[in-house]
Amino acid sequence: MSQIQDQSVANFGRVAVLMGGQSAEREISLMSGRGVLGALSGRGVDAHAFDPAERDMGELKAAGFDCCFITLHGRFGEDGTVQGALELLGIPYTGSGVMASSIAIDKVMTKRVLVAEGLPTPRHVLLRRGAYKPQDVAAAAAKLGLPLIVKPAREGSSIGLTKVIHPSQMLAAVEQAGLLDADVLCEQFIDGDEVTCPVLGTGSNAYALPVIRIAAEDGNYDYQNKYFTDTTQYLVPCGLPAGEEKAIQELVLQTYRTLSCRGWARADVMIDKLTRRPYVLEVNTSPGMTGHSLVPMSARAVGISYEELCIEILKTAALDYDLTRRAAA
Repeated sequence: MSQIQDQSVANFGRVAVLMGGQSAEREISLMSGRGVLGALSGRGVDAHAFDPAERDMGELKAAGFDCCFITLHGRFGEDGTVQGALELLGIPYTGSGVMASSIAIDKVMTKRVLVAEGLPTPRHVLLRRGAYKPQDVAAAAAKLGLPLIVKPAREGSSIGLTKVIHPSQMLAAVEQAGLLDADVLCEQFIDGDEVTCPVLGTGSNAYALPVIRIAAEDGNYDYQNKYFTDTTQYLVPCGLPAGEEKAIQELVLQTYRTLSCRGWARADVMIDKLTRRPYVLEVNTSPGMTGHSLVPMSARAVGISYEELCIEILKTAALDYDLTRRAAA
């Protein structure tokens, strides 16, 4: 390791890799966290595992951590709550800030922002647990048409997601999603290519990595196929026409900046097979970093190793409100 690299690593100080947490994605978060921890340690960073489900967040300050690499997924980690706690503690962290995190975790709120900004996203109907009636469920299906997608508004990794093909499946799908979230999103199904595109950086310096096209068995890219099978194909280069891939990258970058994301994120997109129009599904502000994860895969396609990717993300650790910097000014 060169002297310059030594100095760069030393500048990070003591780093907490936040992993685990209390969400339904705890298992995946632990896998992501162990990968990041190993990568940072392998590059000489003074990195340590920290599970907010097992330790009080105040310990971060008491233990002298200088910054945090967030590998928490879902609620209490990707939704602005941990970000807010770190803002109060004054400890810089990777990924988006409080507002962007809280908006992006909420698929309905994300859609409202995208629609307001004129960015394409599938049509949707919101059903609230305890407030909808059977006729409301039937009306959602009639409005959106079948097949359609039903999912909790604030879960990731396709947890609680159902593709409804027949009207008889609709009520059970809504009830299943309602077990995980009070807000149930019924979404227009876009038949076509499923792709994803990571982004690194902040503001005008943000840039899109290569698009990955996903070909899951039977077209079912669910929790099992995402993390625990080897039958799903991830195509990078994606095989799309160059102009089409560039348009998706531009759409994802526009979405990223519209939501005020920073550091890194990954957007999921569907391409209508007839019109070839891309539709933004959602933005993940703390994407997976497991052996099956897509951000490392996309980065690798342009020569960025897993370790280098972790270092680059860690370099972007920041606060929304840096009181120390304000006082110095």
